[in-house]
Amino acid sequence: MSERTATLDPVVTEDHEALDEDYVLTASFVEKVVDAADDGDGLRLRSLLEDLHPADVADLMGFLTAEHRGVVVLWLPPDLLAETLPELDDGIREEVLERVAPGTLAEALQELDSDDAAAVVEDLEDDQREKVLAAMPATDRAAIENSLGYAEDTAGRLMQREVMAAPLFWSVGDTIDHVRAQGEDLPELFFDIYVVDPHNKPVGGIPISGLLRAARTVKLSDLMEPVNGIAADTDQEEVAYIFEKYHLISAPVVDSAGRLVGQITVDDIVNIIQEENREDILRLAGVSDESRGAGVFGVVRSRIPWLVVNLGTALFASSVIGAFTKEIQALVQLAILMPVVASIGGNSGTQALTVAVRALASRELNSANAMRILSREVLVGLFNGTAIAILLGGVSFLWFHLPLLSLTIGLAVLINLVAASLAGTLVPLALDRLDRDPAVASPVFVTWITDTVGFLSFLGLAGVILL
Repeated sequence: MSERTATLDPVVTEDHEALDEDYVLTASFVEKVVDAADDGDGLRLRSLLEDLHPADVADLMGFLTAEHRGVVVLWLPPDLLAETLPELDDGIREEVLERVAPGTLAEALQELDSDDAAAVVEDLEDDQREKVLAAMPATDRAAIENSLGYAEDTAGRLMQREVMAAPLFWSVGDTIDHVRAQGEDLPELFFDIYVVDPHNKPVGGIPISGLLRAARTVKLSDLMEPVNGIAADTDQEEVAYIFEKYHLISAPVVDSAGRLVGQITVDDIVNIIQEENREDILRLAGVSDESRGAGVFGVVRSRIPWLVVNLGTALFASSVIGAFTKEIQALVQLAILMPVVASIGGNSGTQALTVAVRALASRELNSANAMRILSREVLVGLFNGTAIAILLGGVSFLWFHLPLLSLTIGLAVLINLVAASLAGTLVPLALDRLDRDPAVASPVFVTWITDTVGFLSFLGLAGVILL
């Protein structure tokens, strides 16, 4: 985590503003950086960047080409480089790391907490990782290697090993004196002191604010509050849920024996929540996490599989239309109105699907309340379908002056909107029950269902009512 703090006013570097009033890098500032990089003016680059927050430097990297990033990174001071690396998009960070000498990188990583350092080292190629770790002090190297020993996207990988703990028999005064004596060895950011038993198992926690309010003679055992340690192998999404549900600022992480091995703080959880939300949004569109540094072929590979699946479902829906060619030839108005039925059904299905996927992700939807949510969505589809059916039937009558056609399309829309509500809720529920990510596959199947039901109900009713 960065020691630099964001100011409330836009950063002003030399004779220009780096950030606008919305904390976005200005075009003029980016142009000055590009010009300095083109001229190879390292001193100018360092002057431009030294007052920026690391998050703004990371944002700047996203606006630059690979060539310009390669020049800029060479002139970042080690402390600023260290604080910037965890902020970079994964693709850009991998590219930047290739430009940094192992010795420089080893020096920069020593400025980071173990969790951030491990996240950076994880992106290194094997040979570069070995060189960087070999250049680091044994203590820092061991902490990073230990973190990398945990599975990706777990609490063990997310945690920082730097943590403040105190034995059960200490007093407030003992603890405060111990904290003060640590000096630079203190964790960069911590909110709680964890009280541990002789086996190093957390038995309680004390907020720093509570510690400072208490008299020096008070025993920690009289002041501590219960804490629940998070197992190191807990998935990071589960960790985020625990923090959100119980309004935690920090939490201890324990190993399989229940011993304290680290802590997770709320700043890490904010990143996880943002990452999970971004993934859900992208997956609803059938794409993977594509940063600004993603290459063309990587983007193509992430998108084309679901386009192929969508092609198959679209051909199936088209085959439904093909089964009613006689009806369409007899009444050309059917061809004109078919897309309306499918489009409205698709939008309704997307609405129900988005609500269901988000509710599943936030654990607001499960088997306990699935029937109630499903009933609600069906009623919503029924009421919306009735309203749209009346409106569309009226428009159809004014357009074609065929009362039975208006009745047909009204009934078809009503049926399709109810089907859309059902599909938008049941499909993600079914996929979740099958341990499949509902955000990835649901949109294709919901669209397939609404298109098929829309065409089938409209053309099928037309064959019965009109012909």
